Amino acid sequence: MNIVEILKVVVLGIVEGFTEWLPVSSTGHMILVNEIIRLRQPDSYYSVFEVVIQLGAILAVVTTFFQKLWPFARTERGGIGIVPDKFVLWVKIIVACLPAAVLGLLLDDFLDKYLYNGFVVALTLIGYGVAFLWIERRNEVSSFRILRTGELDFKTAFLIGCFQCLALIPGTSRSGSTILGAMLMGVSRTPATEFSFFLSVPVMFGASLLKLIKAGFAFNAVQWVYLIMGMVIAYVVSLYCINFLMQYIRRHDFRIFGWYRIVLGIIVLLWFAVRMLLGTA
Repeated sequence: MNIVEILKVVVLGIVEGFTEWLPVSSTGHMILVNEIIRLRQPDSYYSVFEVVIQLGAILAVVTTFFQKLWPFARTERGGIGIVPDKFVLWVKIIVACLPAAVLGLLLDDFLDKYLYNGFVVALTLIGYGVAFLWIERRNEVSSFRILRTGELDFKTAFLIGCFQCLALIPGTSRSGSTILGAMLMGVSRTPATEFSFFLSVPVMFGASLLKLIKAGFAFNAVQWVYLIMGMVIAYVVSLYCINFLMQYIRRHDFRIFGWYRIVLGIIVLLWFAVRMLLGTA
């Protein structure tokens, strides 16, 4: 194993862990970071690496919200029973995941070929940054109708899932698109963020499994070490990031993330413009 490659994996794991849960686009950041510190691995492997290390981030959600997500509990007779409210929550999660699952399967190859590049990432970073600023300005004169995750109805859950389809475009941010969609429909910041996290479990697990199946698990020992290392780092960093965001939004809004997206998007556009002028793009 190469120490430089290991350091790159560490950086990519940290970036994944931080950006997966903040509404700033983990895929966009991973694409940009890989442009700067590209792994010396085939593109086919990196596309799998990028998605599979998200499994570590998923485990962080399961760990943090286990009590809210686990639908089983011991009965008074000592057996195992289903907790109705949590079972219904899982049905809502599955319903919300259907639109992105269908479109993701249909458009996976097209998206990989045409949209996974820095220019698209820059435009979506800026566009959704403006959207966050607009919706927070709108919320100054409007009130939320849904204040707890349990108050989400099936229609609202499905519509949030439709917004999740926007995240198929790199740079959009899966959490960003679902949180924006939820807030547009009157869901307050905390349940919007929680439900966005819950949606990530089946969506990201399915995406990771699909990538692995398509790749055929044909990795050498070093490549497996890189995958596992990236997952572990993403898991640890995600634990911190999830707790930070849940505490942050109880006292603040999402404006800072909107401005961050806009500034980063402009920097990326300028970077690509300079590369084009220098003939290195």
